[in-house]
Amino acid sequence: MKFIYPAVFRKTEDGTYEGHFPDLECCYAKGDTLEDAVDNANEAAYNWLSLELSEEDCNLPSVSDESDMDLQDGDVVRNISVNIRFYEGWDE
Repeated sequence: MKFIYPAVFRKTEDGTYEGHFPDLECCYAKGDTLEDAVDNANEAAYNWLSLELSEEDCNLPSVSDESDMDLQDGDVVRNISVNIRFYEGWDE
């Protein structure tokens, strides 16, 4: 199944990038470049969603709209797509 959540990235003072998911509590990523941060965000979201889906009382959050986010100048929003297989042999 495919999940898509927005991530917000910001360039830090040392030139690296940090990102977070407004909808996924405590789900963060960083990287030397924006591309690296996006790749790391994909992995972080995969791990976050996999853990949540393994819980007996799974309750995935709603997806925020970019217009509802409290963004600052220079923030970059990217929709991060994650594919999770629910059983062996399943494929989209």
